[in-house]
Amino acid sequence: MYQVKGKWALITGAARGIGYLTAKFMAEQGCNLILHSRDLRHTERVLDEVRFRGVSAVAVAADLNDLSAVERMLEEIDSIGVDVDIVMNNAGLQIAYRTDYCATPAEDYEISFRVNTIAPAMICYHFLPKMMAKGTGRILNTTSGIALDVCQAGYSASKAALDKITIDLGSKVEGTDVLINLTDPGWCRTDLGGRSAPNAPESAIPGIAVGVFVDDRKSGRYLGAQHFTGMTIGDAVKKAEAEFDSPYGK
Repeated sequence: MYQVKGKWALITGAARGIGYLTAKFMAEQGCNLILHSRDLRHTERVLDEVRFRGVSAVAVAADLNDLSAVERMLEEIDSIGVDVDIVMNNAGLQIAYRTDYCATPAEDYEISFRVNTIAPAMICYHFLPKMMAKGTGRILNTTSGIALDVCQAGYSASKAALDKITIDLGSKVEGTDVLINLTDPGWCRTDLGGRSAPNAPESAIPGIAVGVFVDDRKSGRYLGAQHFTGMTIGDAVKKAEAEFDSPYGK
């Protein structure tokens, strides 16, 4: 199992919901954290909570809908002077639910793709070469299992594009100790998922992070968090490695 104690992880969207739970979980494993949100005030409480668990943590801020802000955030992270061993692209935006789906405006796609596809891709492209140069690292991109729902077309299309980027990048590091995989928390009762969702946010732990801990040199996998609900991280890793293969063939 990949050891995260003492390593540094960037978690986007860490101020609330699944990102907040992920930050706490990673801190409990001894992982130092760079916590992203849109405003530094949003992560003040999270910083206190994770530091209480004995790890180092810093906060950065950027509106992922502003790609120049993403670039500035990456420059700021570089200036911290630590190696980012783990990237967890958790932040996402469900722009709207369009009952009149044939009236879906182009803006839904523009905003959704900037936040859910382009920004995480920029983050991947920034840190992946550094990981490849070191010969080790983990990237975990959060996707969605949403399908056949034309009322959320911007969101679902942007996540499908992120899936494609992740799988294609994974083909370049397959067989190495740099792993890039997909995670899906499932439909949870968060600000994004809404109150009608069937799953508690806590059900995504530890599965939302299992792609960080797998250590079998396989990338491009879709690791749905609900498959691992209630497991220890050790048991979740064993299940992921035994039951979820890479998509590249033998």
